[in-house]
Amino acid sequence: MSPVLPAHAGYFFGRSVVELAERLRDGSLTSVELTQAALDSIERLNPTLNAFVQVDAPVALAQARKADDLLAQGQDLGPLHGIPVAVKDNIDTLDYVSTYGSAHFEGFRPRRDAVCVQRLREAGAVVVGKTLTHEFAYGPTGDRSLQGAARNPWDPECITGGSSAGSAAAVASGMVPLALGTDTGGSIRIPAALCGVVGFKPSYAAVPLEGVFPLSSSLDHAGPIANSVE
Repeated sequence: MSPVLPAHAGYFFGRSVVELAERLRDGSLTSVELTQAALDSIERLNPTLNAFVQVDAPVALAQARKADDLLAQGQDLGPLHGIPVAVKDNIDTLDYVSTYGSAHFEGFRPRRDAVCVQRLREAGAVVVGKTLTHEFAYGPTGDRSLQGAARNPWDPECITGGSSAGSAAAVASGMVPLALGTDTGGSIRIPAALCGVVGFKPSYAAVPLEGVFPLSSSLDHAGPIANSVE
């Protein structure tokens, strides 16, 4: 396989959340346009990279229209308002299946969002889909999952690292500018390093873990993967 980056990268490659937020507020972009750009990038790149395991365009676009309507009414929910975000598949989402990377949970629909996803929505973010996780987030390679292996955008013959494999690949390839991951023994930091993006493991319990599939309750963290520190 030939490298996906940088010539064939998605819309968000090299575009920071800060830049996108400024354009949303000056009216040169809408959340619907950003969300459609994410969906188009996913459609083009995901068959090669297998970063996303589930995407629902109508659900994502409905969230984006709501974000645009709120901004038009003068309601600004903060820096993530209208920004497309991906969520790792070991984190519960009400409107998307959560498999935790395992055939045991194929088709499982949680009854509620994880608290961290709820907070993303309250901040105005648009959840565009779920990203591949190493089964039960228990592995550093990102190639053992119900949905197969995520591929490194810089060289699809190489691993992404894990377990937040799809989130790192989705951000590195420019499918989305920001994704949520989890880290127990390196599961944000390893794929961020291998895919050339920024991964942050917050202080323990800084991000609530309710609704995140537990691996080791005293070591689990949830945190962001982005294309820049900014």
